[in-house]
Amino acid sequence: MANVLTDLAADIYTAADIVGRELVGFIPAGTINANGVETAAIGQTVRSFATRQASAVNIAPAMTIPEGTDQTVDNKTLTLTKQRGVQIPYTGEDIRFLNGGAGYETVYGDQIAQAMRTLVNEIESDLATEAYTNASRAVGTAGTTPFGSNFDTVAEARQILVDNGMPTNDNRTSLVMNTAASTKLRNLAHLQRVDQSGSTELLRQGVLLDLQGVMMRESAQVVTHTKGAGTGYLINNGSGEAAGQTTLTLDTGTVNTTGILAGDVVTFAADSVNKYVVNTGLAAVGGNIVIGDNGLQIAIANNNAMTIGNTFTANIVMHQRAMELAMRAPAKPIGGDAAVDVLIVQDPSSGLVFEISVYKGYNKAMIQVGAVWGYKAWNSDAMAILMG
Repeated sequence: MANVLTDLAADIYTAADIVGRELVGFIPAGTINANGVETAAIGQTVRSFATRQASAVNIAPAMTIPEGTDQTVDNKTLTLTKQRGVQIPYTGEDIRFLNGGAGYETVYGDQIAQAMRTLVNEIESDLATEAYTNASRAVGTAGTTPFGSNFDTVAEARQILVDNGMPTNDNRTSLVMNTAASTKLRNLAHLQRVDQSGSTELLRQGVLLDLQGVMMRESAQVVTHTKGAGTGYLINNGSGEAAGQTTLTLDTGTVNTTGILAGDVVTFAADSVNKYVVNTGLAAVGGNIVIGDNGLQIAIANNNAMTIGNTFTANIVMHQRAMELAMRAPAKPIGGDAAVDVLIVQDPSSGLVFEISVYKGYNKAMIQVGAVWGYKAWNSDAMAILMG
């Protein structure tokens, strides 16, 4: 048993390839900062880089080359907050029994795939929550699955990103939806008709086609948000809240245990058009909430009433720059630990990184599949909720 991972290497890489393409939508929809060589520990920070907006100048003919404007490349730090693993113990008896049937390579290859699947589902769930609680605004009807008769809400959600200044024509915008919404979308007759959709992929293979410049993705981890129970909140600013404002001061509220929650969709009496997403909630009778960028679309006067919308399913339209996932293999102590065999695998398509380690004990051994990750929504103006 000295070469456990050598025997299983092909199955492990196949497992990473399959898991990276299962029913996940948020992972490929965002930016992945992964490294298959570098290890990291929980609490460690990972840097990502951002280029500032440029400014234009007048071009004036001259015999000397202008200096130009000095450029600054900013960096943002993302903290790795989770170090998780799935452990698969086995004994000599296990190997003996397995070799009498399918063989331990097949069975443990499947178990490693399931371990990776468990970690991927947890990552996908983390990203789903991070996305909807940091979105900009919302469209759709809470409690009603979209695409009952048309796909108009795709264009409406896309419009929020466009109005916020996000590019949507660079093939980096996705709609991540639950299976209830994707089933409704697949059942639309005009998408199934080849003469109207221009493809047989949906009809024959069930492949969701891009719509309105937005890639369609499915996820089993789309969140159902239960609304906050707070009532009676009013704007509390003598001069009102200006258009573009994201931090809003409220008073006269009744908390009712939860108050206003991150992820709540709120409206104002003076603005019947826009549905704003709360990024930072409030569990008091008065104080501040924060809504997503680009803030209020119109000015809201003092004492204007705010209403929390109904419970909804948080399908998300997002640009790739909206959110980042950083993933590494777990760091080992200097000189290594008790593992007798270690293999780090990175799926070349999804970028997901896993470390598989084998530990040997007394008449028993264990395979551990582990990963370290962190995530951050950087740009709320690059995300919108399509409520279901």
